[in-house]
Amino acid sequence: MIIPCIDLMDGKVVQLVQGRDKALEGDAPLEMLRKFAAFPEIQVIDLDAAMGKGENSSLVELVAGKARCRVGGGVRTPERAKKLIDQGAFRVIVGTAAFTPALEQIASAVGPERVIVALDSKGGKIVVKGWQEATNFTAEEVIGRLEPFCRGFLCTYVDKEGMMQGTDLDWFRRLRAATNHEITAAGGITTLDDIRALSAINVHAALGMAIYTGRLDLGELARLQ
Repeated sequence: MIIPCIDLMDGKVVQLVQGRDKALEGDAPLEMLRKFAAFPEIQVIDLDAAMGKGENSSLVELVAGKARCRVGGGVRTPERAKKLIDQGAFRVIVGTAAFTPALEQIASAVGPERVIVALDSKGGKIVVKGWQEATNFTAEEVIGRLEPFCRGFLCTYVDKEGMMQGTDLDWFRRLRAATNHEITAAGGITTLDDIRALSAINVHAALGMAIYTGRLDLGELARLQ
């Protein structure tokens, strides 16, 4: 499955490089939904909520009410998870809170089948708090023990996020070998060959910068579905 991404910041659709620097702005959210209509699921990340700088609640509700969306950004409490589900989210993405007792509470509140755990890796280690803080463990070390609390994993190779330089297929192969849960790859996916290689190991592809810059054609991607 190919999953286009809508990242929200300051009320706009944006794309960042390395989770820090804004590279470009996209069209209005509803126009992006129109462009992505051929795809079965959309990924929506509220970057302001992820960074603790407010939230884009009305835009999230607008988008999640019109498409099947997995929504993340600042999902650190059961209340936040339930709010997103109530706003129309199909699943919620839990990042920082996945490494705290809150994960079990979130899974209990909305059901593990509605939870995706984000495993974001930079320099080989999991990073949290909007990719601003590194932990001491790797995704491969923790993925097994997180399985009971989620339906799948969103695994971002932060080292190449937004840089359009390709991704680390070997990392995704190791993760695929470590769990039977659904895996979605993100970070640096740039070519159709990247997508085909991921599909061959049963890993979904979340696409941002390569779509927004036109490097990958939406029509061509839709035919790969």
